[in-house]
Amino acid sequence: MNWIASHILGLSPWIALLVVFAVPALESSAFVGFLFPGEIALILGGVLASQGHIPLGAVLVAGIGGAIVGDSVGYAVGRRYGRRLLDGTVGRLVKADHLDRAERYLAERGGRAVFFGRFTAALRVMVPGLAGMSGLRYRTFLAYNVSSAVAWGTMSVLFGYLGASSWQHVAHIASRIGLAALAAVILFGLGGFLVRRTAAARFEDLAGRVSKSARLRRLLTRFPRTAAWVKNRLRLHGSTGLALTLAVSVSVAATWIFLGVTQDVIAREELALLDPQVHHWVLAHRSSGLDTFFRTVTWLGSSVVTLPVLAVTGGLLARRRHSWTPVVDITVISTTAIILNAVVALAVHRPRPPASAWLTAANGWAYPSGHTTQAVAVWGTLALLGAAGAPVRARLIMTAAATMSVILVAASRIYLGDEWFTDVLGATAMTAAVLAAWSTFRLSWLTLAEPLAARSDPPDASTKLRCAGITERAQRAKTAT
Repeated sequence: MNWIASHILGLSPWIALLVVFAVPALESSAFVGFLFPGEIALILGGVLASQGHIPLGAVLVAGIGGAIVGDSVGYAVGRRYGRRLLDGTVGRLVKADHLDRAERYLAERGGRAVFFGRFTAALRVMVPGLAGMSGLRYRTFLAYNVSSAVAWGTMSVLFGYLGASSWQHVAHIASRIGLAALAAVILFGLGGFLVRRTAAARFEDLAGRVSKSARLRRLLTRFPRTAAWVKNRLRLHGSTGLALTLAVSVSVAATWIFLGVTQDVIAREELALLDPQVHHWVLAHRSSGLDTFFRTVTWLGSSVVTLPVLAVTGGLLARRRHSWTPVVDITVISTTAIILNAVVALAVHRPRPPASAWLTAANGWAYPSGHTTQAVAVWGTLALLGAAGAPVRARLIMTAAATMSVILVAASRIYLGDEWFTDVLGATAMTAAVLAAWSTFRLSWLTLAEPLAARSDPPDASTKLRCAGITERAQRAKTAT
C-alpha cells in the first residue's frame, strides 16, 4: 500500500487527477475498494494539492465526480445483473426470505443506507449494487449518492490537504473512522435482528411482568409523587415531558461547560494551555484556498448577515403563524446573547492573538467569540423555530444545517487567527445555555398559559344534574314572564 501511495505522489498532475477520479469510480463498479479504498486516493490528491502540484478545486471535482459515477455504475450493474447472480450460485448461499427482506428494506429506506454506507469501505463497495437490485428509484439513489459523495469526497481531500506530510497518519485515522462506522452498523443491524427475532409479544409480556413486580409496586406505593414526577418528565408528548427535560439538561450542561472554560481562561490553565498549540498548528497549515474559504464562511456569524436574516425570517414566521411569538423569541435570544457576550468580555479582558497572524480585521476582547455567539444564537434559534411542528426529516435537516453553520464559523475564527480555541468554545457553550434556558422558559410558560378549562377535570354527574336543573328553572321563569 505504501509503495502504491508513493508512486501516486510521484505522478504528473494530469495523471494524478485521473487516478483520483478512477479509483473512487472503480471502487463500487469493479469492486476495487476491497483492495484499495477510495479515500486513500482522495487523501493523496489532497496532499498533492497542499504541495502546489494540483489545484485543490480540481482534486475535489475529480474525486467527487468519480465517486458519483462509480456508484451509479454499481447501481446499474445491480439493477440489471444482480437478480441473475442471486438466482445462480450466489443465491444458494442466502435464504430467499432474507433476500426479500433486504430488498424491501433498501426499497423503503435505501436512501439512508446509500448516504451512510459511503463512509465505510466495505459498505461503499456493496450498497450501490444492492440498491439497484432492490428496485430503489434511481432519482432517490442519485440524490443520496451525490450528497454523500460531496460530504465524503470533501472530507477525504481536506484530510490530505491539511495533513500534508503526515498523510499516512491521516489515512490511518480515516480507516479507523471507517471501521468504527462499520462496527456501529453491525451493532445496529444485530440489534435490529434480535428485535425482529424476539416477537413483540415477548416484550409486552416482559413489560407486563415488570409492571406487576411486587418490588416495583412497593416502590411506586412508597414514593408515589416521585414516580409520577419521573413519568411526567419522560412523556414524549406535552410541554412538560421529555422536551422540557432535555431543555433543562442542555441548559445545565452548557452552563457548566461555559463556567469551566471561563475559569480556565482566567486562570490560564487546563484548556487554555491548548490555545497556543492550536494557534501555531493552524498557522503552519494555511493556504490560499483555505484563506478564501474561511474568509467567506466567517460572514455567517457577522451581524451584516445575521441581522437581515433574523428580520426577514421573523417577519415571515409571524405572518405565517399569525403570531408575534417568533419575533419575541428571536429578539430575546439574540439580545440576551449579545449583552451577555459584552458583559463577559469586559469582565475577563482577554487579549486576542498577535495581530501579525490575523487575516481579517478585528477589535475588542477575544473571549468569548462574538462571531460564534451570533452564529449559535441566530442559526440555533432559526432551527428551533423551524423545527416546531415539522416532520422528523425536516427537523434533522434543520439541525444539521444549523450545526454545520456554527462549526464553520467557529473554525473560521480560529483559522483567521484573531481568536483562540477556547474563545469559540466558551461562546458556543454560553449561547447554547441561553437557547436552552429560553426554551425551558417557553415550555414552562406554555403549561402555565393553557386554558383553565382544558386543564380542569370534567364535571361529575351531580354537577351536570344541578346545571340542568338551574337551566330548566330559568327557562320556565322566562316563559312565565
